[in-house]
Amino acid sequence: MRLDLVPSRAVLIAQITDIHVGFAPDEQPEELNLTRFRATLARLLDGPNRPELLVLSGDITDHGDVQSFAKTAALLADCPIPILPLVGNHDSRAGLLSAFPQVMPAEGGFLHYAVEAPLGLRIICLDTLEEGRHGGAFCEARAAWLAAQLAEAPGQPTLIFMHHPPVGSGIDWMDPAPGEPWIERLYRVLKGQHQVQAIHCGHLHRPITTRFAGIPLGVTPSVAPLVAMDLTPIDKHAPDNRELITTEPPTYALHRWDGRSLVSHYERVGDWQVLARFTPALQPMIEGMFAERD
Repeated sequence: MRLDLVPSRAVLIAQITDIHVGFAPDEQPEELNLTRFRATLARLLDGPNRPELLVLSGDITDHGDVQSFAKTAALLADCPIPILPLVGNHDSRAGLLSAFPQVMPAEGGFLHYAVEAPLGLRIICLDTLEEGRHGGAFCEARAAWLAAQLAEAPGQPTLIFMHHPPVGSGIDWMDPAPGEPWIERLYRVLKGQHQVQAIHCGHLHRPITTRFAGIPLGVTPSVAPLVAMDLTPIDKHAPDNRELITTEPPTYALHRWDGRSLVSHYERVGDWQVLARFTPALQPMIEGMFAERD
């Protein structure tokens, strides 16, 4: 798939993840997660950094039902940029296809695909869903598909999106078990693939950065309420009143590709007070900062 986009200087790829539409559908006047999603979209599309692409990296809904996907699609109906959706463990493939018919199922029914983006960047969207399982999955068929995709363009800069992080974060109750076969399988495919600029995930509802198979890996925080940051070990048999979910603001990512390097930014969505603007009074400061570069 090739996208007909011509960015002026660099391409901006927005990533929104873990919206969980339908978590509390009876809330009035609107369920909390839809309100948070609406605010995130407004900031993204009406703010100063409108992207060329929008990636929805899974857990778009909370139950995978067609009705929740329809609510999501309705909010995105007037979105002026292409949307690349992925399935998460709370989603269903049938539900996603009902809302985003532009996605074509691959052999085996998996919803993975590759996109030719501007400035020579290739984007690969993976399917890590195993229905009925909270954690990720990456079977031999999906591994073979990804290996073939990478072999098609071994010298082309590539960005991978997937829902489940194939790493442990230290938040025990959200992490995969050590040595899960699907993670080992993905590692074998990606090891030595130097064209892969980064892997970006969701699922964890917190920001993290690390490396996997020698590749930079980032997790974008959720639009839905965030997972509390508590890295102490948890005993599943001993409730200890620890915080699990917080009302931290929704967050999205902007991945900026200029044809040579990939840089990721993260912004919380809220009502912030502006402390400085580019006015004539601050022009000497700005000009001085540029002078250092000349």
